[in-house]
Amino acid sequence: MPRFLILAILLCLALAFDAGRVAASETTAGECVILLHGLGRTSYSMNKMADTLESAGFQPVNLDYPSRKQPIEELALDAVGQGLERCADLRAETVHFVTHSMGGILVRYFLGRERPEKLGRVVMLSPPNRGSEAADHLKSSALYKWFNGPAGQQLVTGPGGLPAKLGPVTFPLGVITGNRHSFFDSWLADIIPGANDGKVAVERAKVKGMIDFLVLPYSHPFIMDSEEVIDQTLVFLRFGRFETPSPLVDQSPE
Repeated sequence: MPRFLILAILLCLALAFDAGRVAASETTAGECVILLHGLGRTSYSMNKMADTLESAGFQPVNLDYPSRKQPIEELALDAVGQGLERCADLRAETVHFVTHSMGGILVRYFLGRERPEKLGRVVMLSPPNRGSEAADHLKSSALYKWFNGPAGQQLVTGPGGLPAKLGPVTFPLGVITGNRHSFFDSWLADIIPGANDGKVAVERAKVKGMIDFLVLPYSHPFIMDSEEVIDQTLVFLRFGRFETPSPLVDQSPE
């Protein structure tokens, strides 16, 4: 085969590869994902999720916010607002959210007041959507008050807690929660009714209006690091449903 013909074939293959790469990039490059960590945590806890999202073609915005310093209302406006600004700087065409624990309550508060035009889908990991009995039990503890600040007092169950005041969700939401607990949460797991992850009862992770609900065998502090949870998160962001519905619980909140 003549040398010039070989070179021409190689050039065509290279151009085809670049075109495919650009097309794949354009498919998800316009999709920004705002990640919000839980109470007392930092953005470091969401790094594995953020790295996987980036590898999958999304544009992650992994935020730090002072979860222990302000009430949820202020945290929500500041953190979510900052995330939306960063997604705008990235020229995102769609804005998704992935949250852990209290981060989900921030999103519910914000989206209940302002709905971005480019809003996509939301995945919440172990959210106290109906409060937490752990907060009920610990709210009077001086150590709990010091460590968790004003937001920790707002996560109680019942009408006194902020989650109960937020109402049903009106955005595409998938919730993943755990039914295992870490050894250091054993004492809390014993006082929380029913299946729980050591911080949040399975039933209290539910919220009216959610599209899908999944229970997996992971604990509250580490659920975001599970490969299975990360994979299911990607599936929901792409298709609006989890790959496998949970057979363990009724999906409808009381």
